[in-house]
Amino acid sequence: MVFNNPLVLTLRKLRGNARACVYTEPLWGIPFNLYSPYVSVYMLALGLTDVQIGLLTSIGLVLQVFWALLSGPITDKWGRKRITFIFDIISWSIPCLIWAVAQNFTYFLLGVIVNAVWRVTANSWQCLLVEDTDEHLLVDIYSWIYIAGLLAAFVSPLTGFLIDKYSLIPTLRGLYVLSFVMMTAKFIILNALAKETKQGLVRMEETRHQPLFAVVGESKGVFKQILRTPATLFTAGLMIVMGITNTVRGTFWSILVTEKLQFPAAHLAWYAFARSVTMLVFFFTIMPRLATKDTRKLMGVGFLGLTASQVLLLLTPVGDAWLLLLSTIVEACSIPLASTLLEKLIVLTVDAKERARIMGLLSVLVIVVTSPFGWIAGELSGVDRSWPFILNIVLFGVGSLLIYFEGRASKGREKAA
Repeated sequence: MVFNNPLVLTLRKLRGNARACVYTEPLWGIPFNLYSPYVSVYMLALGLTDVQIGLLTSIGLVLQVFWALLSGPITDKWGRKRITFIFDIISWSIPCLIWAVAQNFTYFLLGVIVNAVWRVTANSWQCLLVEDTDEHLLVDIYSWIYIAGLLAAFVSPLTGFLIDKYSLIPTLRGLYVLSFVMMTAKFIILNALAKETKQGLVRMEETRHQPLFAVVGESKGVFKQILRTPATLFTAGLMIVMGITNTVRGTFWSILVTEKLQFPAAHLAWYAFARSVTMLVFFFTIMPRLATKDTRKLMGVGFLGLTASQVLLLLTPVGDAWLLLLSTIVEACSIPLASTLLEKLIVLTVDAKERARIMGLLSVLVIVVTSPFGWIAGELSGVDRSWPFILNIVLFGVGSLLIYFEGRASKGREKAA
């Protein structure tokens, strides 16, 4: 029975901040996943070019470096709960209103500038989610976080219908307004249900009398700690690979499908539906059976599947709906293995006492390396819209090597222990 599914049992027994974070996540995940497949074609429809779209992605990533660097000290000094609420409102509610009335490049640039602040709340919310939570629940919890966004699958065909009826631009404007309402409600409810974590209270007390930039200065020692920890470095490499490939896919997949493969924009909703339903089935039927398996081997399978999905995408002829669907399904089965287990690996390889600052510095490292790739992928797409996905194939190969070396480093640590 569905009520005896391990994921459902975990959901029912969640308490505290984990419960507050997971239960409210659909209010953010559903609207985000409704509009995100259309962002690039929305920009194209308003007159932006491939290069401008890639440039906006890179500008956003560069700005995120600044906020990621400050995210750990800000989170430590003023608390996980408070910072999550304030920076969620700034980074998501306000940009949704800007994008809803966007007319040209300047509007999207302003939205990107404000949205870059999400790096702070990504750190504080992560701490709020995991710090007082049992480690053995982490895979199931992160599965539910992904599932929260996938629930959009059940209404995503409606988006395609609305685009057919009212055209792309009015529909996306409405979705952004809906996103503002739902996301803002989520931030208010989470703030009411959550409480500051134990580690958060400790760090707030330790940094109470320190200026913010004095706390930032202490990050030098934390950075040295990262450099001395091979497992964390390999994990950072995997975060970089996933960051770049997600940026490429999220920005240029819809452009490839509509411009090169000649599918109508309204059809994107059906592929988003197929992708989400496949992932939901995978999360409920396959992921619970993998909880005790080797995380690294499963991630390797996930990277292999992601590579195969990109190859299938590149082999898809113009208008071939079935091969595009196959590529989408293969990718949907691979993402839970790669992304969800990476989240677990991050939590397990990071020093719990310095989680906020380490996560902040890892984010800085990831963004610094990732930031040029929005522009690079834009230039590649300007030449041939297949080229960004050839880049993804190469990067998934690099990710597979990093998983192998991280596994060797882990075995070395276990023998030494």
